[in-house]
Amino acid sequence: MIVITSSSSATTKRMAQAGLWTLVPGIILVATTLRAPITAVGPLTDTLRSATSLSHTLLGMLTTLPLLAFALISPLAPKLGRRLGMERTMFLALILLLFGILIRSLPSTIFLFLGTAMLGAAIAVNNVLLPSLIKREFTTQVGTMTGLYSFSMNLFAALSSGLSIPLSTTLGLGWRGALGIWAILAVLAMIAWIPQQRGQQHKAQVAATQPASTSSLWKSPLAWTITLLMGFQSVTFYVGIAWIPEILQQRGLSASSAGWMLSLMQFVSLPGSFLIPVIAGRMKSQRSISTGVAILYIIGYTGLLLSGSSWLALWMILIGVAGGCSFSLVIILFSLRTRTTEQAAELSGMAQSFGYLLAAAGPPLFGLIHDMTGSWTAPLILLVVISCIILLCGLSAGRNRVIS
Repeated sequence: MIVITSSSSATTKRMAQAGLWTLVPGIILVATTLRAPITAVGPLTDTLRSATSLSHTLLGMLTTLPLLAFALISPLAPKLGRRLGMERTMFLALILLLFGILIRSLPSTIFLFLGTAMLGAAIAVNNVLLPSLIKREFTTQVGTMTGLYSFSMNLFAALSSGLSIPLSTTLGLGWRGALGIWAILAVLAMIAWIPQQRGQQHKAQVAATQPASTSSLWKSPLAWTITLLMGFQSVTFYVGIAWIPEILQQRGLSASSAGWMLSLMQFVSLPGSFLIPVIAGRMKSQRSISTGVAILYIIGYTGLLLSGSSWLALWMILIGVAGGCSFSLVIILFSLRTRTTEQAAELSGMAQSFGYLLAAAGPPLFGLIHDMTGSWTAPLILLVVISCIILLCGLSAGRNRVIS
């Protein structure tokens, strides 16, 4: 009897592990859709301005609209996940993402903004639920899976930035085709996510009986520190995506070269985006990581401000490494600073809601400052100040503690 039970237990464990790892391709493909539809816009800014006659401020809204959607939808995502099941909710979000990308590519400026808002809402849901799903299903591999998810997301964000101009000009797709082609990723993610729909009714019923854990979060200084860290590092990313290509073009680079420089900034973020969660998950305190990340930000933006056209590639590399490390550090903190899967989902929703609301002000504000001053000096100084704030928030969020 003992031998049979042991064998049965081992078999069950192996079956569970096998089922668990079927999630990995789906997680990777969902991650590829979380930034590519947004980062494709930055290199096309000049083309869009010529085609639509939009101002810098309104063009900044193309980056801001997804962030506003993140802010509005993120608090709802954990509730939808509990009611419908996380896997089913994420699948529905992928459908919305597909329609958003396609609508954005239709003729008319109205469709450009409507589709952008739709894809932002879809990405917001999966932004929140994917880290929580990883915490639930990969309890002992949270760092590795978070790194894999961050790596995949940043890889396709980089490819999207680098390929926008070639897709638009060399392949003759135009700016609409260069934005619409990323619907392919949404379709592939939907196909990979179909097997995860089985058993969702039971999972949703179980999850719906679990109490929400929001009450302690809104009163927690630690939760708010992580939220601010999420917000300010997001400001640097989305301001960079929106305006660094134009900053570099004013330094003498062509539109294509500026797009690939932005792509370089994102490609160099890949090692850190994978390794930081793995390393951070094995450390009691993450303050040293936070300090190193902030220093890279400060040096990179100061160099971009002061060096003219010299050393541009170096500054892009430093900013890119810092960006990849800072984002993946915040994502792993959702798991390291919480006790349960539900609390991790709520913290993810809170941090991304208020964090992206803060980040949403970045692109239009920086575009407005440029329009008012006629240069990028003041915006770059503000990025150095924000880097210092990231240092302070990181030192606090990196302490070894959890939300009570």
